[in-house]
Amino acid sequence: MLVVSYDIASTKLRTKFSKTLQKKGGIRLQFSVYEFNNVDRILDNLKIIVETEFAKQFSGSDSVLIFDTNEEKTVKYGNAIHRDQNLVFFD
Repeated sequence: MLVVSYDIASTKLRTKFSKTLQKKGGIRLQFSVYEFNNVDRILDNLKIIVETEFAKQFSGSDSVLIFDTNEEKTVKYGNAIHRDQNLVFFD
C-alpha cells in the first residue's frame, strides 16, 4: 500500500493534485492524504506525474510525501472515510 500526503499552498494547484490522485485510484483518507493499492505500478506513475506535471509549479514550502508501507508490519488505529481498517502506522 502507498500513502501519499501533500501540503500545497496554492488552492488551484492543490485541487488539481487532489483530483489527479483520485483519478489514479487513490482513496482519500484525510483532506491531504490518499491511499493506493497496486504499489509498484502506481508508484512509478505517481513519480512521473509529480515530476512532469507538478514539480515546476511547487513553491518552496510545498511538499509531497509518498510512503510505501509493508502491510505485514502495519498496525492501524482510528477511523477514516470509507475504511474498515485502522490508520496508525508503526514500523
